Amino acid sequence: MPFSAFLDGKRTVCKELVAELKKTFSYVSILGVDTGETVYFADKALSSVSESESDRGFVIKMYNGRSFFEYSLDDINGDIAELASKIVSEVKIDPSLESRMISAGAIADIPMKKDFLRENDFGSYEDDYLLDFCKKTSKKTVEADEKVLNGFAVIMTYTVSKLFITENRELSQCYGWANGAVMAVYSDGKMAQARRVAASDKLADIIAKMSDDQKGLIDLARHLANAKQIKPGVYDVITDSSITGLIAHEAFGHGVEMDQFVKDRALAKNCVGEYVASPISSMHDGAAATLSVASYFFDDDGVLAQDTEIIKDGILMRGLSDLTSATELGTTPTGNGRRDSHKRKAYARMTNTFFLPGNDKLEDMIASVKHGYMLFETNNGMEDPKNWQIQCTAEYGIEIVDGKLTDNYVSPVVMSGYVPDLLKSISMVSDSFEVIGAGFCGKGYKEWVRVSDGGPNLKVRVKLG
Repeated sequence: MPFSAFLDGKRTVCKELVAELKKTFSYVSILGVDTGETVYFADKALSSVSESESDRGFVIKMYNGRSFFEYSLDDINGDIAELASKIVSEVKIDPSLESRMISAGAIADIPMKKDFLRENDFGSYEDDYLLDFCKKTSKKTVEADEKVLNGFAVIMTYTVSKLFITENRELSQCYGWANGAVMAVYSDGKMAQARRVAASDKLADIIAKMSDDQKGLIDLARHLANAKQIKPGVYDVITDSSITGLIAHEAFGHGVEMDQFVKDRALAKNCVGEYVASPISSMHDGAAATLSVASYFFDDDGVLAQDTEIIKDGILMRGLSDLTSATELGTTPTGNGRRDSHKRKAYARMTNTFFLPGNDKLEDMIASVKHGYMLFETNNGMEDPKNWQIQCTAEYGIEIVDGKLTDNYVSPVVMSGYVPDLLKSISMVSDSFEVIGAGFCGKGYKEWVRVSDGGPNLKVRVKLG
């Protein structure tokens, strides 16, 4: 997958525009973006290949020692001096805001020139091959059981090229990611959907996982169609990696995004250095922390990817920051500055967020539960960083009785509570580990970026309903 020819041809004009704007601002950066997604889809009646998620353009970030300014445009061309003059005239501050501005330190513009490339195998597969694979997978799913009403198969390839220019830095990155899913719609008294997902930077991995025998998928669909509602209460719970990741994402992901520290909207701001979780639990985030959908080489502020230790042995160590929040708080940015698109502001956002593995065996964890549930498959979640309350939904749970998984399924299952209570209840952590790279995350109700999360199995005590 080659780097974007469009962006490659803009290196010189970006440098020229930075030089012009530096006559007015102490710091100037330009981020060029060229991304795209191809979706291959098939069900029992339809099939298609479509392009979506495209984003091409530039965003300029400027700093004068007191305020940041951002200006986006679809292209950089024409008279550069004239363009710079136009930008300067349009980003002036309203006089009524002058009294609210703060003074902050200078931004380090450490010299670096580097082109980053992560190879993938996307070019080895023709569109016709991938679409035909989805059609065959859908057909195989439908024919697996007479109670399957429909079978969906989808593969999505996501490609990213980004260019970052300042006075002293010239960085580019090029990488890709692929997601796949097979879903069975099943009817047995009531209707249910079961899915199998795959995520990798290699299409070969996606195809192999989607080709797995359909028996397990259909068996899950049958159980979900006959699942009961859970009796609300407080239970011992074992989480699969997906639910562990949901806890990491909702419990301490949004709560430690440091733009919320700036606004005094996160209780975590006052708890750095304190025990907020069980001493046997540790949590990380970072584009360099693992390889998944949110793994990049530098963030949208030009900060190199990092592996940030959020919780160490139960103690809250630090939060996640973009350049703007770090500058205002006087800290070092953690490489978490991310944009929905070149037309949107950069915020402090999660990347790959996960708990570290422990020393327990999953079979021992299950055996330790007298009565409880093992929860599977992330559905959705919400968090209130101000009050540290969370609500997380699992697709289903399997009842555990006398240390053994039963054949009793409940669906859906809502887990809720106060974040420190949940995290301090962690009593066992498995030695297995998985990160699931198929997710999106919004900032509030918008500003979507791709994220992954996961970790080991956890044993917790929590309210279910």
